[in-house]
Amino acid sequence: MKKEELPQDDSALKVMTRELCYVKDEDGKYTTGLSTGWEVKREALDNAWEDINERVEDARKAVAAGEKSPIHYFMELKLMDLPVLKGYTGFWAWSIKRHMKPTVFKSLSEKKLSIYAKAFEITVEELKNFRG
Repeated sequence: MKKEELPQDDSALKVMTRELCYVKDEDGKYTTGLSTGWEVKREALDNAWEDINERVEDARKAVAAGEKSPIHYFMELKLMDLPVLKGYTGFWAWSIKRHMKPTVFKSLSEKKLSIYAKAFEITVEELKNFRG
């Protein structure tokens, strides 16, 4: 692909990053060029964000219905899974699963809540008072 043909379609990542691509310059020699994205990649990213937003909304509804604790919601919101949250908190995966139960969550100590709040980059009050 020629350097002047390098796609520059807007994407969700445009302000954060650009992709390095190998292109041919006007002399036909390979060089590098930066692309902000192209249509196919933008559509794939948009679909991925739609899926993420659905998961976050499902988690919010589960908290509002009293089926899950706020830990579940913030884990989804911050794009974490159990291994990642385990790494941030130092809690065992089975403990985190247990803490996602509303009855268990209500009995967590301030110390444990502060560990979760720090991992989610929120306050303990925001964690405790989230109702979905």
